[in-house]
Amino acid sequence: MVKCLLMNGENTNLFKHALYCLLFSDPKRKVDLTLSLQKEWLENKLTSDASTDIQPLPVPGRPDTPELVDPKKVPRRNFASLNGRLSLVHAIAHIEFNAINLALDAIYRFQRMPEQYYTDWCRIAAEEAQHFTMLVEYLEGHGAAYGDYPAHNGLWEMAVKTDSDVLIRMALVPRVLEARGLDVTPGMIEKLKKTGDEQLIAILQKIFNDEIGHVKIGSFWYKILCEERGLESEETFLELIEEYMQGAKFGPFDTESRLEAGFSQEEMQSLLDRFN
Repeated sequence: MVKCLLMNGENTNLFKHALYCLLFSDPKRKVDLTLSLQKEWLENKLTSDASTDIQPLPVPGRPDTPELVDPKKVPRRNFASLNGRLSLVHAIAHIEFNAINLALDAIYRFQRMPEQYYTDWCRIAAEEAQHFTMLVEYLEGHGAAYGDYPAHNGLWEMAVKTDSDVLIRMALVPRVLEARGLDVTPGMIEKLKKTGDEQLIAILQKIFNDEIGHVKIGSFWYKILCEERGLESEETFLELIEEYMQGAKFGPFDTESRLEAGFSQEEMQSLLDRFN
């Protein structure tokens, strides 16, 4: 598939370009292509003519490493040691790599959305690519590389589960999985302050700030879609969590950042009542 798209270098369709980026396995090349995708879209060089042949993607473009293991087998991390911090950075880098693919898939898969939707998700894809690059540079600056530690595949598994409906995707990926980062990152930053690792603290703060915007975009489109379908957004959100994420751990919540990211006070109270 990638080779076919490569041969058609003059193609100016947004969705084919997103698929082209999505299928690339080499991380650096995927980053470069993703940044280029956003630039070309913002410069109005790409069309958004929908395709009638959208393919399922059980496996996106990714390198042979890291080894993917059960989440329970991913080692616990001690922030006090450099190796513990490298393990943490590697885990976050893997999340960000998957987030690039998820954003590209949100563009490719859901092809009849308003133009602003694609502007939003091109932005998210580009910012995830920047996050991944910062984390890889941190690893390489400390003698490690992306692929050196095992990782799990939970984020992409949720992409596959939600590939039939953009409303479900907006509910469960940005507003559950990405929002979880809003809950845990402030605590990680506080722990890291004891280590004096200012470089890593700055990287995580940048990611945290950007992710508020990503969750806010997911919240916006989720609520728009609920309104279009005549659904009550808060009740539907809880129902989707129950249907698709039984057994998942929730809470404690960082209420302030979630409110900034588009959750309502009522939603937060419902989440606290249900899961905290």
